[in-house]
Amino acid sequence: MGNRKTSWLGAAVPVAVLALTLTACGGGGGDGKGEAKGSTSKLQEDKPSSREMATGESATSAFKEDDGKITYDVLAQKVDVGTEADTKKMVDDPAKAKGFVPAVAHVKYTNKGGGVVASYPSVGDNVEIYADGRRGTILIGAADDAPGCESDTDIENWKKGASHVLCETYMVPKGTKELAVHWSAEDDGEPYVWTFKTS
Repeated sequence: MGNRKTSWLGAAVPVAVLALTLTACGGGGGDGKGEAKGSTSKLQEDKPSSREMATGESATSAFKEDDGKITYDVLAQKVDVGTEADTKKMVDDPAKAKGFVPAVAHVKYTNKGGGVVASYPSVGDNVEIYADGRRGTILIGAADDAPGCESDTDIENWKKGASHVLCETYMVPKGTKELAVHWSAEDDGEPYVWTFKTS
């Protein structure tokens, strides 16, 4: 029992569940990688496929919490990438995750107004990590104890002006060169995207 905290991702590891649909991104057209940044088409501007954010740039968006519509500043700070040894400690069946490593997105949320979030904020639920353009596989329950991450279950009475760092863990292929953190206010909304080079 004493050495369970040796993993860089902390002690919650045995509870983690690998949602193993390994890069099941072939399911249909919604997440097209349309890089319409330089496009002159006015139709394209009405429905951007994503909103590219610079490193250190935060997005401001309203988000529907149980307590009402809260305006948040959202900033993907970094992505910590683990090793295959970390993967073996984190998943029930390491053979299924061979060649994959954990990637933990650290996202800072600041309540800018709209009310107080009494408990269990949902704003951190809509985070995805893409590895070299392909969606990773979420690892449920692994990020709460990662260094620098808070658990949404511990947050109470989140008032205007206060910030919290919530994390999400995905499994990505070892050797990934570029990781992109996607966040949107709605499950099917246009995401804000922060890109991080891994080398």
